[in-house]
Amino acid sequence: MVADKVLVVDDSPTDLHLITGYLVNNGYTALSASSGEEALTRAYMDKPDLILMDIVMPGMNGYEATRALRTNPNTASIPIMIISSRRQDSDRIWGMRQGAKDYLVKPISEEALIEKIRAL
Repeated sequence: MVADKVLVVDDSPTDLHLITGYLVNNGYTALSASSGEEALTRAYMDKPDLILMDIVMPGMNGYEATRALRTNPNTASIPIMIISSRRQDSDRIWGMRQGAKDYLVKPISEEALIEKIRAL
C-alpha cells in the first residue's frame, strides 16, 4: 500500500503540527482533524490512504472514531494507526480490537513514524 494522503487526527495543535510536518518532510500530503467527529467527516470526504488517530480527545475519542470508520463501508478499508500517549498494553490491545493496524506511543520520532507507515 502506498500512503500518499494521510489524515492526522489529534486535539493537540502541537502534535498536529509536529506529525503533519513529519509527513510533509517525507513527501506525503497531510490532512488534519482535531476531533473524532471531524475525522469521520474528513475521512468520508477526502478518502485518505491512511489515518493516524489519537485516542484521548473531547467528544468522540479515538477508539470510537476508529470503530465508526471500520463499520462504515465507505471507510472500512482505510488503514488506521493509533498514535497516543497511553502506554498500557490494554490500550494497545483495545485499539487493535477496534480495527487499528498499528499503535505508536508518543512522543514519536520522525524516523519511527515513517518506518511504521512504510511497513503498513
